[in-house]
Amino acid sequence: MRQPSLPPLTDVVGHRPSRLFIFLAGFFVANAQVAELIGVKIFALEDTLGIAPWNFNLFGELGALQFSAGVLLWPVVFVITDLLNEYYGERGVRLLSYFTVVLIGYAFVMIFAAIQLSPADWWRAGAQVQGVPDSQAAFRLVFGQGLFIIVGSLLAFLIGQLTDAYVFHRIRARTGQGKLWLRATGSTVVSQLVDSFVVLYVAFKLGPELFGGVTEPWPWPRILAVATVQYVFKFVMAVGLTPVIYVLHGVIDRYLGRGLAAEETE
Repeated sequence: MRQPSLPPLTDVVGHRPSRLFIFLAGFFVANAQVAELIGVKIFALEDTLGIAPWNFNLFGELGALQFSAGVLLWPVVFVITDLLNEYYGERGVRLLSYFTVVLIGYAFVMIFAAIQLSPADWWRAGAQVQGVPDSQAAFRLVFGQGLFIIVGSLLAFLIGQLTDAYVFHRIRARTGQGKLWLRATGSTVVSQLVDSFVVLYVAFKLGPELFGGVTEPWPWPRILAVATVQYVFKFVMAVGLTPVIYVLHGVIDRYLGRGLAAEETE
């Protein structure tokens, strides 16, 4: 009896759901990776917008609206996560989340290796005219994030993504195919509450308390204040991006066709 021939490997390119997953996964990984790399920069939102500092008082901590530059890209990750949840389910999000953590960890290992390379003398002094006396020191400062920040960030990312997938599908199980806005916004709101707290706790309190560090462990009021400010930003972005999810949902449905779209979201 003749065995059925296997489909050629190139079918993945012609298979629309597979192409869509590759497209979404590429943007997901790229945005998560870039967010980790630029996250070392802290910017002042009020100064950027040209408005007076807010000077809030939360939990006894005074401060202004200052964020890691990485928050600029996380809204894109939120949207892609919701689309992956919608069309590829909880298993798809878990697979991509684990893979992304591995890739980010790999990137940091390569960056650490690059930092250890002995710099060329001309390169070390080559940016002095731009006000950078030592390019090697600048490279180390920008890319050599603290170990606890890396661990905290990766742990927060993974827990946040798994929480997002879990909440998304629990809401969907109760509401059915309708109310996309509820499962998209609800899952992001819950997952980012976890994410905002975990990264600060691991990076700035647990790590320094257990192993020591260049700075003293943050007090609880500071952790709660900074986490609250960052969470409010993410909450506002999650609500504001809800129409974008509906638009992209419609675009994907048309791309896949009614039959395939219905099959993928079952």
